[in-house]
Amino acid sequence: MLSVKNLKVSYGHIEAIKDISFEVPEGKIVTLIGANGAGKTTTLRAISGLEKTASGTVTFKGQDITNREAHRLVPLGISHVPEGRKIFPTLTVRENLELAGWSLGNRKRTDERIDDVFQFFPRLKERVRQLGGTLSGGEQQMLAVGRAIVTGGDLLLLDEPSMGLAPVLVDEIFERIVAINKRGTTVLLVEQNAAEALDIADFAYVLEVGYVTISGPAMEIAQDPRVREAYLGV
Repeated sequence: MLSVKNLKVSYGHIEAIKDISFEVPEGKIVTLIGANGAGKTTTLRAISGLEKTASGTVTFKGQDITNREAHRLVPLGISHVPEGRKIFPTLTVRENLELAGWSLGNRKRTDERIDDVFQFFPRLKERVRQLGGTLSGGEQQMLAVGRAIVTGGDLLLLDEPSMGLAPVLVDEIFERIVAINKRGTTVLLVEQNAAEALDIADFAYVLEVGYVTISGPAMEIAQDPRVREAYLGV
């Protein structure tokens, strides 16, 4: 579904992504793990058009989308949940979700997808009239993922969904990611919590200072001594 080949991204004279290639097969969960500064977030932002690539290609469903503007990717079927959630704090839960459905141009479809979100995250339904900025961190993350569900699409890019969350909420978020995937959505997950990410992923890539250093089935990566020592604390 998604193919990234020889991707390079620079900030001035600094190469954040030096040469990255990986594949995201349709219907699978693929995770990128690595330490801070490894280039994980930059990779997602380059895929979704929020950062310009210096070289390399990004292909989605056989179509070259390299450096295509972010707003042009949503109709193609790509949704991006950014690091830090980026919800609208002065809008209610429902207003945040309705705004996500603006690109659909169909109120009925938007309402149906909002109902879908409430099935995934019943807690959001309980807080439907509450301002986004007054939600807990976990609830804000649910809302951020909920907006992506409303937007729709075949590929969901998730950037650090567990950041800053209590362990019980981390488990809940990852359970919902698996449920979304089982419904047919392909997932590319960037995550510092390597143990959780490898537990739900089909395939994994380890990023270090702008390069992919280890790759393969997630179950095998989880048993790699280098990964266990560096990222799993074993």
